Amino acid sequence: MKVAFTTQDMKRVDAHFGWAKHIAIYEISTDGRRFLEVVQFDGDLQEDGNEDKLAAKIDAIRDCAIVYVSAIGGSAAARIVAAKIHPLKVPEETEIAGLLDRLQQVLQGTPPPWLRKALEKGRERTFDFDDEEEADHA
Repeated sequence: MKVAFTTQDMKRVDAHFGWAKHIAIYEISTDGRRFLEVVQFDGDLQEDGNEDKLAAKIDAIRDCAIVYVSAIGGSAAARIVAAKIHPLKVPEETEIAGLLDRLQQVLQGTPPPWLRKALEKGRERTFDFDDEEEADHA
């Protein structure tokens, strides 16, 4: 599963989603984690009401299941949820490494329903049509 973190310093979640200069993306599973990439954003990121800056950020995290933020506006949160990404607000200055450790521990146990659903992101859904056919003929 891919997860994203809004960050200015690449070590902590220390950025509002719309104002983040960087979004760090990791792959995480029960077996481990690895850094995948950092997406950098330039321009006037602090301009409120500039919805254009959100589109590029949402596109950058489109295949992520979760995005960790220190803050997020209502319209950005709605657009992220519509893209089937789960936004998680954490206290500013929270260490990314600690969040990854906790998430990996949760994945190794019994994840809550919302996280089990997030884990399905990116996996192909398969249907067994043979079972359905047998039920129709019964």
